[in-house]
Amino acid sequence: MGIVSDIFRVVFGGGRNVVRETAEVFRENAEAGAQRAFDVQGHAMTQFGAEFNPRRRGWFDRFMDGLNRLPRPALALGTLALFISAMVDPLWFASRMQGIALVPDPLWWLLGVIVSFYFGARHQLKAQNFQRDIALGMARAPQVMANIAALEKLRSDSHSNGPGVAKSGPDAQLGIAAVTPEYNLALEDWKSLRAV
Repeated sequence: MGIVSDIFRVVFGGGRNVVRETAEVFRENAEAGAQRAFDVQGHAMTQFGAEFNPRRRGWFDRFMDGLNRLPRPALALGTLALFISAMVDPLWFASRMQGIALVPDPLWWLLGVIVSFYFGARHQLKAQNFQRDIALGMARAPQVMANIAALEKLRSDSHSNGPGVAKSGPDAQLGIAAVTPEYNLALEDWKSLRAV
């Protein structure tokens, strides 16, 4: 018994597991790997949370966020204000428009580039999503048409040459006769056997 205990003490002694430690050289310990991944994800989420924590942000960050949200509403409301000012005081509006007429073309081009870059990326994303949705819808169109055609063939009042459907044309009695079930001798025999 002493030899066996000495062997076990060498292999597993001192609070160590030599077999496990040797195996971990060639293969990662799944439990330890999962713990490391959990720790990394936890630290990343803590960092992201700290970046977007409104209590830790200074007045400058809050001011810049508010400033970034202003251009679209300012342009929309400013355009409406121009229309209103044209109706309220046409002379004031005309004098301001004469001033805008003096703006040189390169400055208009620069304004166009700035506005295009500001709004263009969002517009492009929306346009690409819209085109993708249209393409998916068009790809489904042949299958939808085939399904509709198959369903139309199943209608009892269909005028196709499907099985069990007669073309009655304008004759109402023939149309009623085409959809009225006919006498079935086997069914009547079965009903009489069940009644007995």
